[in-house]
Amino acid sequence: MILKATAIPTSSGCLRMHRRKPKNWFAVAVALGAAAAAYLVVIQPGYLTNVEYLGGLLLLEILVAIIWNYRKTFFPFLIFTFLFAGTAVPMQAMWTSARWLVLGAGVLAGVFIYLRDPSHLFGFLHLTALFCVVAAATSALVSPYPKHALLKALSLLLLFAYGSFGSRLAVQGREDRFFPGLLVVSEVLIYFVAVEYFVFHSKFFGNPNSLGAATGVAIVPLMLWGVLVSESSFVRGRRTFALLLALALLLTSHARAGITAATVSCISMCLLLGRYRMLVKGLAISLLIAIVVASIEPPPVTGVRPSLSSNFLFKGKTQAGILGSRRSVWDRTISSIEEHPLLGGGFGTAATEYNAIADDVSNFSSNTVTTREHGSSYLAVVEGVGLIGAVPFFFLLALTMINLVRVFKWLWHSKDPFLPALPIAAILLAGLIHAMFEDWLFAVGYYICVFFWSLAFMLPDLIPSQATPLAEHAFPAIPIASPEATFAPSSH
Repeated sequence: MILKATAIPTSSGCLRMHRRKPKNWFAVAVALGAAAAAYLVVIQPGYLTNVEYLGGLLLLEILVAIIWNYRKTFFPFLIFTFLFAGTAVPMQAMWTSARWLVLGAGVLAGVFIYLRDPSHLFGFLHLTALFCVVAAATSALVSPYPKHALLKALSLLLLFAYGSFGSRLAVQGREDRFFPGLLVVSEVLIYFVAVEYFVFHSKFFGNPNSLGAATGVAIVPLMLWGVLVSESSFVRGRRTFALLLALALLLTSHARAGITAATVSCISMCLLLGRYRMLVKGLAISLLIAIVVASIEPPPVTGVRPSLSSNFLFKGKTQAGILGSRRSVWDRTISSIEEHPLLGGGFGTAATEYNAIADDVSNFSSNTVTTREHGSSYLAVVEGVGLIGAVPFFFLLALTMINLVRVFKWLWHSKDPFLPALPIAAILLAGLIHAMFEDWLFAVGYYICVFFWSLAFMLPDLIPSQATPLAEHAFPAIPIASPEATFAPSSH
């Protein structure tokens, strides 16, 4: 797929169809809304004094408005909905329940819009995702919590369906708007979290591991890419400052998985693009920030001589080794896999005590009764669906890694930082590494999981054709400030 500058006001026939909404739809919506309002005022006035009902009504109105401009607004709204459900924000309980309504609405709208586009395409990635859902649903037959496992499988179906339809609409033909907007949102989030953490000593992400996951998997690789593609000194300086703040937050979390993921992703990006000087400078600055963090805010472990290795490699537990904190949960997960090797113990479920049964299981979120820490997303999925059920999951991961290799191979030859697939590939690489030590990769309720798989389904549409010679395959620079043109996909 080649991206060419064009003066047409829309990027695809689907988008033109989406914008030409019949006026009678609006009239019907207004009439239905007026009838519902009259019903509440006359028949059920008590609903208007209930904060939860009013919040739900407001959310429904916002959701309708968001879907009305689906391509532009739904993806960020979905990510923030899941983010609010997993962070310390007001009305968190409402967001916890509402995230599934938002995801389901996004699937329905995405299917309707995407299938009306005659150029829609599905491949092995989408078919494999469907087999993963089947395997997850089948595992509920052997789970001690079958209802909970089925709900987990349903949530996985919604996520993969949104990835196959909805998330692809957010970026197709909108590369010049999507990626600069993603950078701006990341900058604002960095400043907000930095002020809250360093000034007010509050914890927006709740715990250090979540802070490390958000910064190490998503924010740091994305902001480094933003620095690479900055075309003005002001923008480059602003994004460099945001990148340094993100590094400070990441190192302050002492989350080794997040630090490792960001390090590998950023080093890979610099090597592939031939930015060796930037790599050396970045490593030196990161080392300096690590020294400052280790001096000011060491991990909460006493009785250990402070050093960089004890702070970031051993977290103050030198006698247990680098992976000492993971070995116990890994051993327990492996023991559970040995007990149920073929079909597992149920997707997304694991009794905190073997053969324990819970009477009260939430329909909207996991709890400490139905699940526990596994120390690795890959071990978690094997325990959940067994060795047989894990086959489509690992095939899905293999297809994702193949897409990453295709992007990296192209970058090795082109050295073009403006390739739209680059920031997504950098985030996915960091996520795959981070998932080796944290079990979130298929935990659909977690915002990093939703963000990761949304990008994973976007990536195949952005990879250049390997059959096209480099000299003939031109990707325009993604505008940084105010884009003047729309870049639409066209055949070559």
